[in-house]
Amino acid sequence: MRPPATSLEWGMPRSYMRTCLLLLLLEGPSHGYELLQEVRLLGLDSADAGGVYRSLRAMAHDELVTAWWEPSELGPARRTYLLTDAGREALDVAVETAQRTARQLDALIDRFDDVTGRPT
Repeated sequence: MRPPATSLEWGMPRSYMRTCLLLLLLEGPSHGYELLQEVRLLGLDSADAGGVYRSLRAMAHDELVTAWWEPSELGPARRTYLLTDAGREALDVAVETAQRTARQLDALIDRFDDVTGRPT
């Protein structure tokens, strides 16, 4: 029999990084390092640059974002990312899914609180 799941197994869905990046790019064009900092503020504390850039490349491949090199006065050129119409549609679907999941989780927590008598 499998032991009970640990809290590490109950984390955010794998698609959360992608949804966060799409949301951040809805706010406006950005660079990878800036996106990494903002993703961490959205709860992905352990996000690393490699994961962010892999997600951005995959989203560019899927035409959810576009990217171009932008010269920088302080160093090498930086890649700038911009949300596409398809990316906006994907974000809408992801947020609708998150809202549905939040309602389901609220129902589960409410029921747990009722059964255990835990104060809400």
